[in-house]
Amino acid sequence: MGCPFYVMERISGIILRKDLPAGMVLTPQEARILSENLIKAQYKLHSVDYVQAGLADFGKPEGYVRRQVEGWSGRYRDARTPDAPDFEKVMQWLHDKMPGESGLVGIIHNDFKFDNAVLAPTDPTEIIGILDWEMATLGDPLMDLGSSLGYWVEKEDPPSMLSIRQMPTNLEGMLTRKEQFALYGELMGINADNFDFYYCFGLFRLAVIAQQIYYRFYHGQTKDERFRMLMVPIKALEATAVKVIEKSDL
Repeated sequence: MGCPFYVMERISGIILRKDLPAGMVLTPQEARILSENLIKAQYKLHSVDYVQAGLADFGKPEGYVRRQVEGWSGRYRDARTPDAPDFEKVMQWLHDKMPGESGLVGIIHNDFKFDNAVLAPTDPTEIIGILDWEMATLGDPLMDLGSSLGYWVEKEDPPSMLSIRQMPTNLEGMLTRKEQFALYGELMGINADNFDFYYCFGLFRLAVIAQQIYYRFYHGQTKDERFRMLMVPIKALEATAVKVIEKSDL
C-alpha cells in the first residue's frame, strides 16, 4: 500500500456506554465477574511476549514513566486556558513521586476501558474483543493501568465525579479501583504499590485530554457546543487529584 496500515476484524457484541443498554441487567455477581475480566484482559495484553510477536521496535520503553509525566504536563501547560485550573500542584507531585520504572515492559493499549471492550452478546460478562489500538505502544504496564483507573468512577465517589461518569463502573458488585489494582498485582505476580501515583496520573491524563479539546473550542477552532461544558469535568478531575495527593502517604 505504500503507507502504514493495520488490519481489523469486525466483531459483533455489546459496547457499554454510560449506562447498560436497554433491557440489559447485571447482578452484583455478574458485575464483579465482568470487572475482573476487564483487568484479566489487560493483564493478558501486558503479558504478551512482544519480542516473539515481532514487536520489539513497537515503542521505546526506556524512560517511559518520566516521558509520560513530563509529556502530559507539557501538553497541559500548552493547552491551558484562562478559565482552567493550573494543575501545578498535581504536576509537581507527579514529578516528585515518580516511582521510576517498574521493571515491567509490555504492549500497552493507552485507552483501555469498558467502552473500548466488546462483550459477548450471549454472555455480557465475557470480553471478546478490544477496540481502538491507535495509541498502543511498548511501555510500563502500570502506567497503562493507571490511565484506566482514571476512568473508573465508583458508586461511593463524590457527586462531582459521578456526574462525569462515562461507563457503568458504579454498578453494585463492580470492583473498586484498589481491588482492580490488587487483582492486577496478583495476576502479574508483583507487589503492586504506589496506587496513589498511578491513579492520580490517570486523573491528570484524562484532564489533559479534555483540556486539549476545550482549548480548540475556547479559541474558536471548533464550534461544537458540546465542548463548552468540558471545564466541568476538568475541574472535577483536578479536585479529585488534589484529594488523592492530600490523603496519600507517598
